[in-house]
Amino acid sequence: MPTALIRRPGPRLAEGLVTHIERRPVDIALAASQWQQYVDALHRTGWSTVEVPPIEECPDSVFVEDTMVVYGDLAVIARAGANERRPEAAAAEETVAKQGYRIAHITDPGTLDGGDVLKVGSTMYVGQGGRTNTAGVEQLRAAFAPLGADVRAVPVRKVLHLKSAVTALPDGTVIGYEPLVDDPSAFDSFRSVPEEAGAHVVLLGEDRLLMAASAPRSAELFADLGYTPVVVDISEFEKLEGCVTCLSVRLRQ
Repeated sequence: MPTALIRRPGPRLAEGLVTHIERRPVDIALAASQWQQYVDALHRTGWSTVEVPPIEECPDSVFVEDTMVVYGDLAVIARAGANERRPEAAAAEETVAKQGYRIAHITDPGTLDGGDVLKVGSTMYVGQGGRTNTAGVEQLRAAFAPLGADVRAVPVRKVLHLKSAVTALPDGTVIGYEPLVDDPSAFDSFRSVPEEAGAHVVLLGEDRLLMAASAPRSAELFADLGYTPVVVDISEFEKLEGCVTCLSVRLRQ
Protein backbone atom coordinates (compact mmCIF):
# COMPACT_ATOMS: atom_id res chain seq x y z
CA MET A 1 0.00 0.00 0.00
CA PRO A 2 1.39 3.45 -0.87
CA THR A 3 2.16 5.56 2.18
CA ALA A 4 2.34 9.29 2.84
CA LEU A 5 3.74 11.22 5.78
CA ILE A 6 1.44 13.95 7.07
CA ARG A 7 1.53 16.50 9.90
CA ARG A 8 -1.53 18.23 11.29
CA PRO A 9 -1.69 22.02 11.39
CA GLY A 10 -0.91 23.73 14.67
CA PRO A 11 -2.56 26.62 16.53
CA ARG A 12 -0.09 29.17 15.13
CA LEU A 13 -0.75 28.32 11.48
CA ALA A 14 -1.92 31.86 10.67
CA GLU A 15 1.56 33.15 11.56
CA GLY A 16 3.19 31.14 8.78
CA LEU A 17 5.74 32.78 6.50
CA VAL A 18 4.48 34.59 3.40
CA THR A 19 6.96 35.75 0.77
CA HIS A 20 5.38 36.27 -2.66
CA ILE A 21 1.74 37.09 -1.86
CA GLU A 22 -0.10 39.46 0.47
CA ARG A 23 -0.96 38.11 3.90
CA ARG A 24 -4.64 37.28 4.44
CA PRO A 25 -6.44 36.07 7.56
CA VAL A 26 -6.41 32.29 8.02
CA ASP A 27 -9.37 30.46 9.55
CA ILE A 28 -7.68 27.92 11.84
CA ALA A 29 -10.80 25.79 12.33
CA LEU A 30 -11.48 25.66 8.59
CA ALA A 31 -7.83 24.79 7.94
CA ALA A 32 -8.09 21.85 10.35
CA SER A 33 -11.20 20.63 8.56
CA GLN A 34 -9.58 21.01 5.13
CA TRP A 35 -6.49 19.13 6.30
CA GLN A 36 -8.67 16.24 7.44
CA GLN A 37 -10.45 16.21 4.08
CA TYR A 38 -7.04 16.07 2.36
CA VAL A 39 -6.08 13.07 4.52
CA ASP A 40 -9.45 11.45 3.87
CA ALA A 41 -8.88 11.83 0.11
CA LEU A 42 -5.60 9.95 0.44
CA HIS A 43 -7.30 7.17 2.37
CA ARG A 44 -10.18 6.93 -0.13
CA THR A 45 -7.74 6.39 -2.97
CA GLY A 46 -5.89 3.54 -1.27
CA TRP A 47 -3.14 5.36 0.60
CA SER A 48 -2.10 4.83 4.17
CA THR A 49 -0.78 7.75 6.20
CA VAL A 50 1.80 8.07 8.96
CA GLU A 51 1.55 11.16 11.11
CA VAL A 52 4.69 13.10 12.04
CA PRO A 53 4.37 14.45 15.61
CA PRO A 54 3.22 18.09 15.59
CA ILE A 55 5.54 20.93 16.52
CA GLU A 56 3.28 23.73 17.67
CA GLU A 57 5.96 26.40 17.88
CA CYS A 58 6.52 26.19 14.08
CA PRO A 59 3.56 27.71 12.21
CA ASP A 60 4.57 26.21 8.84
CA SER A 61 5.11 22.67 10.11
CA VAL A 62 1.97 21.34 8.37
CA PHE A 63 3.93 21.71 5.11
CA VAL A 64 5.80 18.52 5.92
CA GLU A 65 7.10 17.95 2.39
CA ASP A 66 9.71 20.64 2.95
CA THR A 67 11.50 18.54 5.60
CA MET A 68 12.94 15.92 3.25
CA VAL A 69 13.41 14.43 -0.21
CA VAL A 70 12.96 10.68 -0.67
CA TYR A 71 14.24 8.60 -3.58
CA GLY A 72 14.79 4.87 -3.62
CA ASP A 73 15.56 3.78 -0.08
CA LEU A 74 17.16 7.09 0.94
CA ALA A 75 15.61 10.09 2.70
CA VAL A 76 17.69 13.25 2.57
CA ILE A 77 16.68 15.48 5.47
CA ALA A 78 16.45 19.09 4.38
CA ARG A 79 18.07 22.13 5.95
CA ALA A 80 15.37 24.76 5.56
CA GLY A 81 16.16 27.99 3.78
CA ALA A 82 14.22 29.84 6.48
CA ASN A 83 15.87 29.58 9.90
CA GLU A 84 12.48 29.55 11.62
CA ARG A 85 11.60 26.25 9.94
CA ARG A 86 14.70 24.22 10.80
CA PRO A 87 13.26 22.72 14.02
CA GLU A 88 10.60 20.98 11.90
CA ALA A 89 13.07 18.41 10.56
CA ALA A 90 13.96 16.35 13.65
CA ALA A 91 10.65 14.57 14.23
CA ALA A 92 10.16 14.11 10.50
CA GLU A 93 13.55 12.39 10.30
CA GLU A 94 12.64 10.04 13.16
CA THR A 95 9.33 9.20 11.50
CA VAL A 96 10.74 8.41 8.06
CA ALA A 97 13.59 6.38 9.59
CA LYS A 98 10.97 4.18 11.28
CA GLN A 99 9.57 3.50 7.78
CA GLY A 100 12.87 1.83 6.88
CA TYR A 101 14.63 4.60 4.99
CA ARG A 102 18.34 5.27 5.14
CA ILE A 103 19.05 8.84 6.21
CA ALA A 104 21.35 11.56 4.86
CA HIS A 105 21.39 15.28 5.62
CA ILE A 106 21.81 18.62 3.90
CA THR A 107 24.44 20.42 5.98
CA ASP A 108 25.78 23.95 6.36
CA PRO A 109 26.34 25.90 4.11
CA GLY A 110 23.69 24.09 2.11
CA THR A 111 20.02 25.00 2.31
CA LEU A 112 17.21 23.06 0.71
CA ASP A 113 13.44 22.80 1.05
CA GLY A 114 11.71 19.64 -0.13
CA GLY A 115 9.17 21.75 -2.00
CA ASP A 116 11.95 22.78 -4.38
CA VAL A 117 12.42 19.22 -5.65
CA LEU A 118 10.32 17.77 -8.49
CA LYS A 119 10.95 14.12 -9.33
CA VAL A 120 10.05 12.95 -12.84
CA GLY A 121 11.19 9.37 -13.20
CA SER A 122 14.93 9.38 -12.52
CA THR A 123 15.19 13.11 -13.23
CA MET A 124 15.17 15.39 -10.21
CA TYR A 125 14.59 19.08 -10.95
CA VAL A 126 15.71 21.28 -8.06
CA GLY A 127 14.61 24.91 -7.81
CA GLN A 128 17.52 27.17 -6.96
CA GLY A 129 17.35 30.84 -6.02
CA GLY A 130 14.90 31.05 -3.12
CA ARG A 131 14.96 28.67 -0.16
CA THR A 132 17.46 26.30 -1.85
CA ASN A 133 21.02 27.35 -2.62
CA THR A 134 23.83 26.01 -4.82
CA ALA A 135 25.44 24.03 -2.00
CA GLY A 136 22.11 22.39 -1.22
CA VAL A 137 21.70 21.29 -4.83
CA GLU A 138 25.24 19.92 -4.93
CA GLN A 139 24.72 17.94 -1.72
CA LEU A 140 21.44 16.50 -3.00
CA ARG A 141 23.16 15.46 -6.23
CA ALA A 142 25.94 13.76 -4.30
CA ALA A 143 23.40 11.87 -2.18
CA PHE A 144 21.18 10.63 -5.01
CA ALA A 145 23.57 10.20 -7.96
CA PRO A 146 24.66 6.74 -6.69
CA LEU A 147 20.99 5.70 -6.90
CA GLY A 148 20.80 6.78 -10.55
CA ALA A 149 19.09 10.15 -10.14
CA ASP A 150 19.88 12.94 -12.61
CA VAL A 151 19.76 16.09 -10.44
CA ARG A 152 19.26 19.29 -12.44
CA ALA A 153 19.16 22.81 -11.01
CA VAL A 154 16.50 25.13 -12.46
CA PRO A 155 15.84 28.78 -11.58
CA VAL A 156 13.12 29.82 -9.10
CA ARG A 157 12.53 33.52 -8.55
CA LYS A 158 8.83 34.19 -9.12
CA VAL A 159 7.38 31.86 -6.47
CA LEU A 160 8.29 30.36 -3.10
CA HIS A 161 9.30 26.86 -4.24
CA LEU A 162 9.76 25.07 -7.55
CA LYS A 163 6.59 23.07 -6.90
CA SER A 164 4.73 26.33 -6.34
CA ALA A 165 5.28 26.76 -10.09
CA VAL A 166 5.37 23.25 -11.59
CA THR A 167 4.59 19.61 -10.94
CA ALA A 168 4.28 16.71 -13.39
CA LEU A 169 1.66 14.42 -14.87
CA PRO A 170 2.00 10.61 -14.80
CA ASP A 171 3.41 10.62 -18.36
CA GLY A 172 6.27 12.88 -17.24
CA THR A 173 4.95 16.11 -18.72
CA VAL A 174 5.80 19.04 -16.46
CA ILE A 175 2.81 21.34 -15.95
CA GLY A 176 2.86 24.96 -14.87
CA TYR A 177 1.07 28.29 -14.94
CA GLU A 178 3.43 29.93 -17.39
CA PRO A 179 3.53 33.47 -15.93
CA LEU A 180 5.06 31.99 -12.75
CA VAL A 181 7.53 29.61 -14.42
CA ASP A 182 10.99 31.13 -14.75
CA ASP A 183 12.19 28.92 -17.61
CA PRO A 184 9.77 26.44 -19.20
CA SER A 185 12.57 25.29 -21.53
CA ALA A 186 14.43 23.85 -18.52
CA PHE A 187 12.08 20.85 -18.59
CA ASP A 188 12.16 18.01 -21.09
CA SER A 189 8.42 18.37 -21.70
CA PHE A 190 6.20 21.27 -20.59
CA ARG A 191 2.47 21.99 -20.79
CA SER A 192 0.88 25.24 -19.69
CA VAL A 193 -2.23 25.18 -17.47
CA PRO A 194 -4.83 27.96 -17.19
CA GLU A 195 -4.67 28.59 -13.42
CA GLU A 196 -1.92 28.98 -10.87
CA ALA A 197 -3.32 26.21 -8.65
CA GLY A 198 -3.65 23.97 -11.69
CA ALA A 199 0.12 23.60 -11.66
CA HIS A 200 -0.07 21.54 -8.47
CA VAL A 201 -0.95 17.84 -8.63
CA VAL A 202 -0.11 14.81 -6.51
CA LEU A 203 -0.01 11.51 -8.38
CA LEU A 204 -2.23 9.00 -6.59
CA GLY A 205 -1.86 6.10 -9.00
CA GLU A 206 -4.31 4.78 -11.63
CA ASP A 207 -4.14 8.17 -13.42
CA ARG A 208 -5.71 9.96 -10.44
CA LEU A 209 -4.52 13.48 -9.69
CA LEU A 210 -5.02 15.09 -6.28
CA MET A 211 -5.52 18.81 -6.89
CA ALA A 212 -7.04 21.97 -5.45
CA ALA A 213 -10.64 23.05 -5.89
CA SER A 214 -9.38 26.51 -6.92
CA ALA A 215 -8.38 25.22 -10.38
CA PRO A 216 -11.59 24.01 -12.06
CA ARG A 217 -10.44 24.79 -15.62
CA SER A 218 -7.26 22.82 -15.08
CA ALA A 219 -9.29 19.92 -13.69
CA GLU A 220 -11.34 19.95 -16.87
CA LEU A 221 -8.15 19.98 -18.94
CA PHE A 222 -6.76 16.98 -17.07
CA ALA A 223 -10.04 15.09 -17.43
CA ASP A 224 -9.93 15.72 -21.18
CA LEU A 225 -6.43 14.22 -21.19
CA GLY A 226 -7.81 11.04 -19.61
CA TYR A 227 -6.89 11.67 -15.98
CA THR A 228 -9.21 11.58 -12.97
CA PRO A 229 -9.02 14.70 -10.78
CA VAL A 230 -9.47 14.13 -7.04
CA VAL A 231 -10.39 17.61 -5.85
CA VAL A 232 -9.88 19.02 -2.35
CA ASP A 233 -10.45 22.52 -0.99
CA ILE A 234 -7.23 23.84 0.59
CA SER A 235 -8.04 27.55 0.52
CA GLU A 236 -6.62 28.28 3.98
CA PHE A 237 -3.26 26.73 3.08
CA GLU A 238 -3.17 28.57 -0.25
CA LYS A 239 -3.23 31.80 1.78
CA LEU A 240 0.19 30.71 3.09
CA GLU A 241 1.60 29.75 -0.34
CA GLY A 242 0.77 26.11 0.33
CA CYS A 243 -0.51 23.60 -2.19
CA VAL A 244 -1.50 19.93 -2.37
CA THR A 245 2.07 18.71 -2.79
CA CYS A 246 3.50 20.26 0.36
CA LEU A 247 0.92 18.78 2.77
CA SER A 248 2.44 15.29 2.54
CA VAL A 249 5.57 13.32 1.73
CA ARG A 250 4.79 10.48 -0.64
CA LEU A 251 6.88 7.43 0.18
CA ARG A 252 7.13 4.13 -1.71
CA GLN A 253 4.28 3.58 -4.12
